[in-house]
Amino acid sequence: MLKARIQTAVSLIYPPRCLACGDWVDSDFGLCGPCWRDTPFISGTCCDGCGVALIGEEDGFRLECDDCMEHPRPWQQGRAALSYDGTARRLILALKHGDRTEIARPAARWLARAATTLLADNPLVAPVPLHWSRFLRRRYNQSDLLAKVIAQDADLDYCPDLLRRTRRTPSLEGQSRHQRYTTLTQAIAAHPKHAERISGRIVLLVDDVMTSGATLSACSEACLDAGATAVRVAVLARVTHS
Repeated sequence: MLKARIQTAVSLIYPPRCLACGDWVDSDFGLCGPCWRDTPFISGTCCDGCGVALIGEEDGFRLECDDCMEHPRPWQQGRAALSYDGTARRLILALKHGDRTEIARPAARWLARAATTLLADNPLVAPVPLHWSRFLRRRYNQSDLLAKVIAQDADLDYCPDLLRRTRRTPSLEGQSRHQRYTTLTQAIAAHPKHAERISGRIVLLVDDVMTSGATLSACSEACLDAGATAVRVAVLARVTHS
């Protein structure tokens, strides 16, 4: 009761604003009507591999986009909340590089709704890791912020350092698919101290953006090598290939 009163008092002093444009909104950490309409949420039929939107209707069989059919994924199933474009891209860049960590909680809940089917069977939730040097520079891992909210809200086991970067890799931006996969070869591994937690479990990996899938593939293979029975991936946004 006291907590609710404090929250009400805070909302009167600091009314909630739209995450994208700063206008007043009815609820904390949400989007105003125009920004919500301009944000490319993925709904309806989507690829079972990466979550990208597909044309047509579900027919009861596994559906995959051309990219996932051409490049089979090591993970079992994937979902995305947004297409990486417009307002979604601006929000993610603000979260990732602009210290806008307040975006993580509502964004994680958008992702949890998109990834509802991935939360079944009590998966172990873990973020895609940052190398320690990059973490020190950024001071937080945006994937970890998303994963923590998803695990807490769904009452799932959560391990922020389930995986680790074994070496520092250059930015993948601008690299080809082949270069991305080559760059990440043996660059990610399961943390030795968590080997028992992975063995025999389904792992749900959480990341902010999927482009080629190279990073998620490296993480998935690390989990499977450590004894995971299956890996699922949930990404806030999927880059759409034209």
